[in-house]
Amino acid sequence: MGIFNWWRLGSSGFGHSSTAEEVTEGIDATNLTAIVTGATSGIGKETVRVLALRGANVIIPSRTIESGQSVKESLLEQNPSAKLQVMEMDLSSISSIKSFADSFNSSHTQLNILINNAGIMACPYQLSMDGVEMQFAVNHLGHFLLTNLLLEKLKVTAKETGIQGRIVNVSSTAHRRVVDTSWIDLKKINDKSTYRLFEAYSRSKLANIQHTNELSRRLQEDGSNVIANSLHPGVIMTNIGRYLSPTIKPLLPLIKPFLKSIPQGAATICYVALHPNIKDTSGKYFSNCNETRPTSIARDRDVGKKLWDLGQDFLEKFGGKNTSSA
Repeated sequence: MGIFNWWRLGSSGFGHSSTAEEVTEGIDATNLTAIVTGATSGIGKETVRVLALRGANVIIPSRTIESGQSVKESLLEQNPSAKLQVMEMDLSSISSIKSFADSFNSSHTQLNILINNAGIMACPYQLSMDGVEMQFAVNHLGHFLLTNLLLEKLKVTAKETGIQGRIVNVSSTAHRRVVDTSWIDLKKINDKSTYRLFEAYSRSKLANIQHTNELSRRLQEDGSNVIANSLHPGVIMTNIGRYLSPTIKPLLPLIKPFLKSIPQGAATICYVALHPNIKDTSGKYFSNCNETRPTSIARDRDVGKKLWDLGQDFLEKFGGKNTSSA
């Protein structure tokens, strides 16, 4: 196989070095509306830029309107015809997510694509506004709730337009670090004494894949014309690495040749969100714009059910919509 096999193009015709513009070349997205979380920097911002370049109407959720507006203005400088809208949302707050969803759902705007991209990595221990370890709260539970609250809009849009809806969950190869499931309990997730930076991140990324898998099964069971897939975008140096240890940062120049650029990092997201190859493909995991296999734990249906129930129980406790009908 060789050490450089990972650079090769896969069956999709794309690979490690493909960019978001390359994988969406020739695709017309003028009739599509997408929501992209984590869109104010890094691969999220690049995803918004490329979706807008292909004609999509893109919603930019932002913790503050000011920061979102700044991103919007910078993108409009590159593409004055871009269709962009900024809305306020903080993924670490259930009330903020519900407010965003209520506002969007009450509008006449359709929704074709939901890209759950936002995330934090290896941050010091802290709790969200709702009392959950921050990485699990933002990376998983926030997107779990957001998806649930927007799901009916996605289903109705798909039915009315005949265009298949897509949910894209950005995970990570870091999920491979998770070797057991004994931690799937909020008390254990919130336990400061056992908190490990990268372990918590890896668990949240495993949860992203399992959320996708369980959601995909439920969508197929109710006959919805909506698909859900997860992906690893690659290793990219963006703001998500701001909590990296000082002992790791000096090593970055050594591994830089193996890292992806931001346009390359956004490629798999844009591929899964827009490419016609993905039609009717659901519950799959992608890397380098090609389907690949996550770990056995990430494919274990019982694990997915446990994580789904954990999320549902927590959100019901805090007044979230019952997710059992998703």
